[in-house]
Amino acid sequence: MIKIYSTSWCPSCNAAKQLLTSKGMEYEEINIEEIDMSREQLAELTGGMSVPQIVINDTSIGGFDNLMMMNQSGKLEELLNA
Repeated sequence: MIKIYSTSWCPSCNAAKQLLTSKGMEYEEINIEEIDMSREQLAELTGGMSVPQIVINDTSIGGFDNLMMMNQSGKLEELLNA
């Protein structure tokens, strides 16, 4: 299960969603603006205040840069298959 905490104006959020979609991975997007979630609340949930914040199988992996590194190293597949 993948969750992406995002905003509508965030280019890194869009890039993360495009990467996951290109790999055929489904995700739940949670737009923090639409649900009126503060950055502090986001940090409590994910450990990070910036968007996107990506959570895979209840493990917070951070943002788009971390997603890219995990994808390139093969760790993304490992986490998804765990």
